[in-house]
Amino acid sequence: MRIPATSPVVVGVTGTPAGLAAVRLGAREAVARGRQLRVVHAVTPPGPSASQVVEEAVATAQRSTPGVRVTGQLVDGPADRVLLRLSRIACLLVLGDDDLATTRRLAPTSVLIQTVARSWCPVLLARGARPPSGRLLAAVDGSRAATLALRHAAAESRRRRCPVEVVHVVPELGGRLEEDGRRLLDAAVAAVPELTAFRVRLLSGATGPALVRASGRARLLILGPRGAREAGLLGSVAREVLHRAACPTVFVHGRAVPAQRAAGRTGDRVAALNDAP
Repeated sequence: MRIPATSPVVVGVTGTPAGLAAVRLGAREAVARGRQLRVVHAVTPPGPSASQVVEEAVATAQRSTPGVRVTGQLVDGPADRVLLRLSRIACLLVLGDDDLATTRRLAPTSVLIQTVARSWCPVLLARGARPPSGRLLAAVDGSRAATLALRHAAAESRRRRCPVEVVHVVPELGGRLEEDGRRLLDAAVAAVPELTAFRVRLLSGATGPALVRASGRARLLILGPRGAREAGLLGSVAREVLHRAACPTVFVHGRAVPAQRAAGRTGDRVAALNDAP
Protein backbone atom coordinates (compact mmCIF):
# COMPACT_ATOMS: atom_id res chain seq x y z
CA MET A 1 0.00 0.00 0.00
CA ARG A 2 1.39 3.42 -1.00
CA ILE A 3 1.31 6.08 1.71
CA PRO A 4 0.42 9.56 0.35
CA ALA A 5 2.90 12.32 1.11
CA THR A 6 0.19 14.17 3.04
CA SER A 7 -0.80 11.25 5.28
CA PRO A 8 -1.02 12.26 8.94
CA VAL A 9 0.29 10.60 12.07
CA VAL A 10 -2.82 9.41 13.92
CA VAL A 11 -2.94 8.94 17.70
CA GLY A 12 -5.78 7.14 19.44
CA VAL A 13 -6.54 8.53 22.91
CA THR A 14 -8.77 7.41 25.76
CA GLY A 15 -8.21 10.07 28.43
CA THR A 16 -5.56 8.06 30.31
CA PRO A 17 -1.90 8.87 31.13
CA ALA A 18 -0.85 6.15 28.69
CA GLY A 19 -2.86 7.87 25.98
CA LEU A 20 -1.15 11.19 26.70
CA ALA A 21 2.24 9.46 26.51
CA ALA A 22 1.20 8.25 23.05
CA VAL A 23 0.24 11.83 22.14
CA ARG A 24 3.66 13.14 23.13
CA LEU A 25 5.38 10.40 21.15
CA GLY A 26 3.05 10.92 18.19
CA ALA A 27 3.72 14.66 18.21
CA ARG A 28 7.48 14.07 17.98
CA GLU A 29 6.97 11.57 15.18
CA ALA A 30 4.74 13.97 13.26
CA VAL A 31 7.21 16.85 13.47
CA ALA A 32 10.12 14.61 12.52
CA ARG A 33 8.21 13.46 9.43
CA GLY A 34 6.86 16.89 8.53
CA ARG A 35 3.30 15.55 8.92
CA GLN A 36 0.16 16.73 10.63
CA LEU A 37 -0.84 15.04 13.90
CA ARG A 38 -4.46 13.91 14.17
CA VAL A 39 -5.66 13.10 17.69
CA VAL A 40 -8.72 10.85 17.71
CA HIS A 41 -11.02 9.78 20.53
CA ALA A 42 -13.60 7.18 19.48
CA VAL A 43 -16.41 6.24 21.86
CA THR A 44 -20.01 5.06 21.63
CA PRO A 45 -21.92 7.12 22.55
CA PRO A 46 -19.80 10.23 23.21
CA GLY A 47 -20.40 11.37 26.80
CA PRO A 48 -20.19 14.89 28.21
CA SER A 49 -16.50 14.51 29.03
CA ALA A 50 -15.46 13.06 25.67
CA SER A 51 -14.65 16.41 24.09
CA GLN A 52 -12.45 17.23 27.10
CA VAL A 53 -10.35 14.13 26.34
CA VAL A 54 -9.63 15.48 22.86
CA GLU A 55 -8.96 19.01 24.10
CA GLU A 56 -6.49 17.78 26.73
CA ALA A 57 -4.70 15.59 24.18
CA VAL A 58 -4.37 18.46 21.68
CA ALA A 59 -3.03 20.77 24.39
CA THR A 60 -0.56 18.09 25.50
CA ALA A 61 0.77 17.74 21.95
CA GLN A 62 1.22 21.52 21.62
CA ARG A 63 2.97 21.85 24.98
CA SER A 64 5.28 18.89 24.49
CA THR A 65 6.34 19.55 20.88
CA PRO A 66 6.53 23.16 19.68
CA GLY A 67 5.68 23.52 16.01
CA VAL A 68 3.44 20.46 15.79
CA ARG A 69 0.41 20.88 13.52
CA VAL A 70 -2.34 19.09 15.42
CA THR A 71 -6.08 18.64 15.06
CA GLY A 72 -8.50 16.83 17.36
CA GLN A 73 -11.40 14.64 16.37
CA LEU A 74 -14.21 13.09 18.43
CA VAL A 75 -15.83 10.14 16.66
CA ASP A 76 -18.98 8.23 17.55
CA GLY A 77 -18.11 4.59 16.92
CA PRO A 78 -16.20 1.51 18.12
CA ALA A 79 -12.57 2.47 18.68
CA ASP A 80 -11.05 -0.43 16.76
CA ARG A 81 -13.19 0.17 13.67
CA VAL A 82 -12.48 3.90 13.72
CA LEU A 83 -8.73 3.42 14.09
CA LEU A 84 -8.58 0.76 11.39
CA ARG A 85 -10.46 3.03 9.01
CA LEU A 86 -8.07 5.89 9.73
CA SER A 87 -5.07 3.58 9.28
CA ARG A 88 -5.93 3.54 5.56
CA ILE A 89 -4.91 7.19 5.24
CA ALA A 90 -2.26 7.44 7.99
CA CYS A 91 1.50 7.07 7.67
CA LEU A 92 1.72 5.90 11.28
CA LEU A 93 -0.79 4.95 13.97
CA VAL A 94 0.29 5.56 17.58
CA LEU A 95 -1.37 3.92 20.58
CA GLY A 96 -0.82 3.85 24.33
CA ASP A 97 -0.44 0.68 26.37
CA ASP A 98 -3.55 1.27 28.53
CA ASP A 99 -4.91 -2.28 28.31
CA LEU A 100 -1.56 -3.84 29.19
CA ALA A 101 -1.51 -2.20 32.62
CA THR A 102 -4.69 -3.97 33.73
CA THR A 103 -4.50 -7.46 32.27
CA ARG A 104 -1.88 -10.14 31.65
CA ARG A 105 -3.55 -11.38 28.47
CA LEU A 106 -5.62 -9.32 26.06
CA ALA A 107 -8.74 -10.74 24.47
CA PRO A 108 -8.69 -11.05 20.67
CA THR A 109 -11.47 -8.46 20.53
CA SER A 110 -9.46 -5.82 22.43
CA VAL A 111 -8.85 -2.55 20.60
CA LEU A 112 -5.09 -2.98 20.92
CA ILE A 113 -5.01 -6.52 19.49
CA GLN A 114 -7.40 -5.69 16.66
CA THR A 115 -5.49 -2.57 15.69
CA VAL A 116 -1.98 -4.00 15.93
CA ALA A 117 -2.99 -7.08 13.94
CA ARG A 118 -5.11 -5.49 11.22
CA SER A 119 -3.86 -1.95 10.64
CA TRP A 120 -3.12 -0.81 7.09
CA CYS A 121 -0.12 1.23 8.27
CA PRO A 122 2.64 0.66 10.84
CA VAL A 123 1.45 0.77 14.45
CA LEU A 124 3.69 2.34 17.10
CA LEU A 125 3.00 1.34 20.70
CA ALA A 126 4.20 3.97 23.17
CA ARG A 127 6.06 2.96 26.31
CA GLY A 128 6.45 5.60 29.01
CA ALA A 129 6.65 9.38 28.72
CA ARG A 130 10.32 10.05 27.92
CA PRO A 131 12.01 9.78 24.52
CA PRO A 132 14.08 6.57 24.52
CA SER A 133 17.73 6.33 23.57
CA GLY A 134 19.84 3.59 22.07
CA ARG A 135 19.83 1.68 18.82
CA LEU A 136 16.98 0.73 16.57
CA LEU A 137 16.31 -2.99 16.87
CA ALA A 138 14.92 -4.90 13.87
CA ALA A 139 14.10 -8.62 14.06
CA VAL A 140 14.51 -10.71 10.90
CA ASP A 141 13.82 -14.33 9.99
CA GLY A 142 14.39 -14.64 6.24
CA SER A 143 10.77 -14.04 5.22
CA ARG A 144 9.46 -11.44 2.77
CA ALA A 145 7.69 -9.73 5.64
CA ALA A 146 10.97 -9.47 7.56
CA THR A 147 12.44 -7.67 4.56
CA LEU A 148 9.58 -5.16 4.74
CA ALA A 149 10.27 -4.62 8.44
CA LEU A 150 13.96 -4.10 7.74
CA ARG A 151 13.17 -1.57 5.03
CA HIS A 152 11.07 0.30 7.56
CA ALA A 153 14.02 0.17 9.95
CA ALA A 154 16.32 1.54 7.25
CA ALA A 155 14.00 4.51 6.71
CA GLU A 156 13.85 5.11 10.46
CA SER A 157 17.63 4.92 10.65
CA ARG A 158 18.04 7.64 8.02
CA ARG A 159 15.40 9.87 9.58
CA ARG A 160 16.67 9.46 13.16
CA ARG A 161 20.36 9.32 12.22
CA CYS A 162 20.65 6.22 14.34
CA PRO A 163 22.14 2.81 13.45
CA VAL A 164 20.08 -0.36 13.27
CA GLU A 165 20.87 -3.54 15.15
CA VAL A 166 19.57 -6.37 12.97
CA VAL A 167 18.84 -9.43 15.10
CA HIS A 168 17.81 -13.02 14.55
CA VAL A 169 17.03 -15.54 17.28
CA VAL A 170 18.13 -19.18 17.28
CA PRO A 171 17.41 -21.78 19.98
CA GLU A 172 21.09 -22.05 20.90
CA LEU A 173 24.48 -20.93 19.70
CA GLY A 174 26.99 -23.29 18.20
CA GLY A 175 26.99 -25.78 15.37
CA ARG A 176 24.58 -25.75 12.45
CA LEU A 177 21.99 -23.54 14.11
CA GLU A 178 24.47 -20.71 14.59
CA GLU A 179 25.84 -21.09 11.06
CA ASP A 180 22.36 -20.95 9.56
CA GLY A 181 21.46 -17.96 11.69
CA ARG A 182 24.50 -15.97 10.60
CA ARG A 183 23.82 -16.76 6.94
CA LEU A 184 20.25 -15.58 7.41
CA LEU A 185 21.44 -12.28 8.90
CA ASP A 186 23.86 -11.75 5.99
CA ALA A 187 21.12 -12.44 3.46
CA ALA A 188 18.67 -10.14 5.25
CA VAL A 189 20.92 -7.08 5.14
CA ALA A 190 21.99 -7.84 1.57
CA ALA A 191 18.32 -7.70 0.53
CA VAL A 192 17.98 -4.12 1.83
CA PRO A 193 20.78 -2.08 0.21
CA GLU A 194 19.36 1.18 1.57
CA LEU A 195 20.33 -0.02 5.04
CA THR A 196 23.76 1.56 5.50
CA ALA A 197 24.28 2.11 9.25
CA PHE A 198 23.87 -1.23 10.98
CA ARG A 199 25.35 -4.16 12.78
CA VAL A 200 24.09 -7.74 12.96
CA ARG A 201 23.63 -9.76 16.11
CA LEU A 202 22.58 -13.35 16.72
CA LEU A 203 20.47 -13.93 19.84
CA SER A 204 19.82 -17.28 21.47
CA GLY A 205 16.94 -18.76 23.43
CA ALA A 206 13.18 -18.52 23.08
CA THR A 207 12.35 -15.85 20.51
CA GLY A 208 9.92 -13.72 22.52
CA PRO A 209 11.95 -13.47 25.73
CA ALA A 210 15.15 -12.85 23.74
CA LEU A 211 13.59 -9.89 21.93
CA VAL A 212 12.12 -8.54 25.17
CA ARG A 213 15.56 -8.67 26.82
CA ALA A 214 17.16 -6.93 23.85
CA SER A 215 14.48 -4.21 23.90
CA GLY A 216 15.85 -2.99 27.22
CA ARG A 217 18.79 -1.43 25.35
CA ALA A 218 16.89 -0.15 22.29
CA ARG A 219 15.09 3.06 21.41
CA LEU A 220 12.70 1.27 19.06
CA LEU A 221 11.85 -2.38 18.33
CA ILE A 222 10.55 -3.19 14.83
CA LEU A 223 8.76 -6.44 13.93
CA GLY A 224 5.56 -7.85 12.45
CA PRO A 225 2.30 -8.83 14.17
CA ARG A 226 2.52 -12.58 13.66
CA GLY A 227 4.70 -15.35 12.30
CA ALA A 228 4.15 -17.03 8.95
CA ARG A 229 3.67 -20.36 10.73
CA GLU A 230 0.95 -19.07 13.08
CA ALA A 231 -2.76 -18.56 12.43
CA GLY A 232 -4.95 -15.98 14.10
CA LEU A 233 -4.60 -12.28 14.62
CA LEU A 234 -1.38 -12.06 16.59
CA GLY A 235 1.53 -14.46 16.92
CA SER A 236 2.89 -15.69 20.23
CA VAL A 237 6.12 -13.69 19.91
CA ALA A 238 4.27 -10.51 18.95
CA ARG A 239 1.98 -10.98 21.95
CA GLU A 240 4.93 -11.32 24.31
CA VAL A 241 6.62 -8.27 22.83
CA LEU A 242 3.35 -6.35 22.98
CA HIS A 243 3.03 -7.07 26.71
CA ARG A 244 6.63 -6.91 27.86
CA ALA A 245 8.89 -4.88 25.55
CA ALA A 246 10.83 -2.17 27.36
CA CYS A 247 10.88 0.31 24.49
CA PRO A 248 8.38 1.69 21.95
CA THR A 249 7.50 -1.00 19.41
CA VAL A 250 6.52 -0.73 15.74
CA PHE A 251 4.46 -3.51 14.19
CA VAL A 252 5.01 -3.32 10.43
CA HIS A 253 2.36 -4.27 7.91
CA GLY A 254 2.88 -5.15 4.27
CA ARG A 255 -0.73 -5.36 3.14
CA ALA A 256 -4.29 -5.01 4.35
CA VAL A 257 -6.10 -7.83 6.14
CA PRO A 258 -9.81 -8.71 6.30
CA ALA A 259 -11.90 -8.31 9.42
CA GLN A 260 -12.06 -10.95 12.13
CA ARG A 261 -14.26 -9.98 15.05
CA ALA A 262 -15.89 -13.25 16.07
CA ALA A 263 -14.72 -16.81 16.69
CA GLY A 264 -15.23 -19.19 13.82
CA ARG A 265 -14.72 -16.66 11.05
CA THR A 266 -12.09 -16.98 8.34
CA GLY A 267 -8.64 -16.23 9.72
CA ASP A 268 -6.94 -12.95 8.87
CA ARG A 269 -4.07 -12.88 6.45
CA VAL A 270 -1.37 -10.57 7.76
CA ALA A 271 1.86 -9.77 5.95
CA ALA A 272 4.04 -9.92 9.03
CA LEU A 273 7.43 -10.90 10.34
CA ASN A 274 7.68 -14.62 10.98
CA ASP A 275 8.35 -14.73 14.69
CA ALA A 276 9.74 -18.26 14.92
CA PRO A 277 13.22 -19.22 13.71
